[in-house]
Amino acid sequence: ILGVRDIHADHAASHIGKAQGIVTCLRATPYHSTRQKVFLPMDICMLHGVSQEDFIRGKQEKNVRDVVYDIASQAHMHLEHVR
Repeated sequence: ILGVRDIHADHAASHIGKAQGIVTCLRATPYHSTRQKVFLPMDICMLHGVSQEDFIRGKQEKNVRDVVYDIASQAHMHLEHVR
């Protein structure tokens, strides 16, 4: 954008884009869950003992919140990397 040619700017933009994508996925989870779809990483869900069905049913137990927290932490790590 704007003709900026800098490897550091490209690197920062890459991490910002990853963080934005993760946050967008998290924000869209309730919408997708109502349509019987879950697009969250299953390895993180399995780590906390959460199934796709837990999201589809709208459960809000601690382990479901832990999944959301871990995924949001990934976005935060990308933003910290940019800083």
